Amino acid sequence: MSLSVGGWFRRQYGSLLSRSVSTSPSHVAVIQDGNRRYAESRGLERSAGHQQGASTTEELLNWCLELDISTVTLYTFSTENFNRSADEQASLFDLIAEKLYELADADRIHDNAVRIRGLGDIARLPSRVQDAVGYAENQTDPYDQLQLNIALAYGGRHELLTAAQTIAQNVASGGQSVDTISTDTIETALYRESLPDVDLLVRTGGAQRTSNFLPWHAMGGEAVVYFSDVYWPAFSRLDFLRALHAYATHDQTFHQRRVNQASSILETMRRRAR
Repeated sequence: MSLSVGGWFRRQYGSLLSRSVSTSPSHVAVIQDGNRRYAESRGLERSAGHQQGASTTEELLNWCLELDISTVTLYTFSTENFNRSADEQASLFDLIAEKLYELADADRIHDNAVRIRGLGDIARLPSRVQDAVGYAENQTDPYDQLQLNIALAYGGRHELLTAAQTIAQNVASGGQSVDTISTDTIETALYRESLPDVDLLVRTGGAQRTSNFLPWHAMGGEAVVYFSDVYWPAFSRLDFLRALHAYATHDQTFHQRRVNQASSILETMRRRAR
């Protein structure tokens, strides 16, 4: 009985949250943290945690399609992850390659016109992962309904450093003058051109840090950051709705604050004109 009541309550709460989300972010970025701790807390192998985390990722894609979110960026393998053991890396690379091929051939990807893109220093990855990235990109290249960015061998500082080096080399060779460098110049030199600013950055697993993820597009774009204590494999649609609710609430508060500031300025100007 208690389980039934608990399930009913969660469904009602989820329905309430869905109705309260008046505006959805265009670009959601996710730091999928907690796979290993999820497995360890249940006495499972780490690989089982990564497998369950991959299932949650597939569910996230469904939720974003339902909510008409146009860009999703997933922090799947960071440059720091190269410090993990060779066995764990091999298992992760096998899983990543397998899921990329599955996604590229999935009906829901093609039915919903999802474009898959690798984001990061892809050349550092094993050939089997590079091949899987290339396959997924080629299979989905014509689509434009939702862009799914898979961040692999990604590090925000390295991305900015590489961009700076590219621009400096271009200036040194006479291809561009210093005074013509703009934000567009920098964005063109990043891993992917035309990646929109992040509206909502979600991190699971309890840690409250952004871990070198998308510093240009998230921190520079003043993304709303939502931290969840839930491990990624256990992250549910209800948890995602909580993140969206936090975004919508912040967006409304920010808009009202701007309106109040504008009203205050106008009132000051009226007083001075009297």
